[in-house]
Amino acid sequence: MSRQPEVLWAQRSDKIYLTISIPDAKDVNVKADPTGLFSFSATGLNSEAFSFSLELFDSIKPEVGKLKTGLRTITCSIYKEKTGWWSHLLKSKEKPAPYIKVDWNKWCDEDDESDLSSEDEDDEVDEEDESSDDGMLYLPDLEKARRKY
Repeated sequence: MSRQPEVLWAQRSDKIYLTISIPDAKDVNVKADPTGLFSFSATGLNSEAFSFSLELFDSIKPEVGKLKTGLRTITCSIYKEKTGWWSHLLKSKEKPAPYIKVDWNKWCDEDDESDLSSEDEDDEVDEEDESSDDGMLYLPDLEKARRKY
């Protein structure tokens, strides 16, 4: 039986950020479908299994998504198929599961987005992740990178 990790989300007009809280995560597996189906699984401390699936509000570009694994979190950048602001993260209009919360540290209002440089956003690293040597991976390259190790 697996647990759902805490998932924080934020958006820009062109992408969604998901920050998944799992200290010392191993065997990270991410699948993203153009229709907006996003699946995640990983193993945490003491071989505890974590997983979840989300049906995102709209279609995405999985071929350009990025994944960064840090010491305490995994950050996914998921690019939207169509630029624009989503009214909510999930396709369902029901209240999201309690493990999904807004990431107020990365949140940006529609009006404030022009003040941010998109180059700076991709370089955004939480202090706790600086010691990670995994770096950013494009989602399609994740499987290839995992085979190396």
